Amino acid sequence: MIRIRTGEVVGVQARRPGLTEVLVRVEGKEERAVNYDQLTGPVKPGDAVVLNTTAVYKKLGTGGTHFIMANLANPALDVPCAGHIMKARYTPSQVKVLAVEEEEHPENQSFRAVDSLDGTPVIIASLHSMIAPAAAVIHKLTRGKARVVYLMTDGASLPLPLSRLVYELKEKGLLSATVTCGHAFGGDYEAVTVYSGLLAARGVAGADIIIAAMGPGIVGTGSTFGFTGVEQGELVNAVHILEGQPVAVPRIGFADARERHRGLSHHTRTALGRVALAPCTVPIPALALEKHALVWRQLQESGILDRHRVVVVEDNPTREALQEYGLAVTTMGRGIDEDPEFFLAAGAAGAYAAGLFLKTNAVSEGKP
Repeated sequence: MIRIRTGEVVGVQARRPGLTEVLVRVEGKEERAVNYDQLTGPVKPGDAVVLNTTAVYKKLGTGGTHFIMANLANPALDVPCAGHIMKARYTPSQVKVLAVEEEEHPENQSFRAVDSLDGTPVIIASLHSMIAPAAAVIHKLTRGKARVVYLMTDGASLPLPLSRLVYELKEKGLLSATVTCGHAFGGDYEAVTVYSGLLAARGVAGADIIIAAMGPGIVGTGSTFGFTGVEQGELVNAVHILEGQPVAVPRIGFADARERHRGLSHHTRTALGRVALAPCTVPIPALALEKHALVWRQLQESGILDRHRVVVVEDNPTREALQEYGLAVTTMGRGIDEDPEFFLAAGAAGAYAAGLFLKTNAVSEGKP
């Protein structure tokens, strides 16, 4: 069920491509709301709006804001003719996109010319916040030479514009392009599946390195398979099938009070230890002796050491990169000072992928 209320827009707080953050008066209070311009059109103060208030009512985290379902000031909206692929299908908010798979798409021939990733490194992260340290470290170590493309899956939020982080990373030149696949939408390029999304990232967006991860708002339940991060294992399989180089970001942390996330999170243990059937590389950061021992034991007990290649990354400039590019990214409200291992693990994956790129680039340029 959806908790629905009506309200009035009283102010615009922020705008970025595809999304407007507004203040609405609803049930006598002024509260935040999000308007997806692609779904409900432009919004301005004075507009009467219909709101989905469920998330605020349930006191949720990432989604803890109202969402505009309809703007009564826009009784009629039209769509461009091109494209016939629907996302969020068979819901009142189904949205039409022009996907790269469609012949009408201007880059369709480029897309169809590629059926392999041809060794492209693909960093596979289980949480949205991991993409920032990975992208920042890549940019720093390659001196901006590597073209990094973000593939957003539909494991969490569906509209890419919800992510302030992706907007910031693109503005700062740390991401070159975005692809949204499955039911996710709003990227520079739209794709129907993870497989075609990966190929579009390589063949259309020209990625040297791909970062594949869900958008903001992972779903978790505390059960073994009841979290959307299981897609990390599925993505490892997909990258392997398409002949890329899968590099999985382990979720490592010691600041979370929940025991299942202490050291190597149960999310990683399940996704890489049970779901991923193909081998991948799992970079881990250098850790203090006691922490390293715990993580290594968890890697062994989960079967990850037997299935995958685990490497310790010593040269890991995550702190420096985040500071240099002014990225104050957090996970569960914690930054790198409160939860350093989480960010260092994502940065380690970025450093490893950057090394693969630099090695390939040196060979192509004929350097020893």
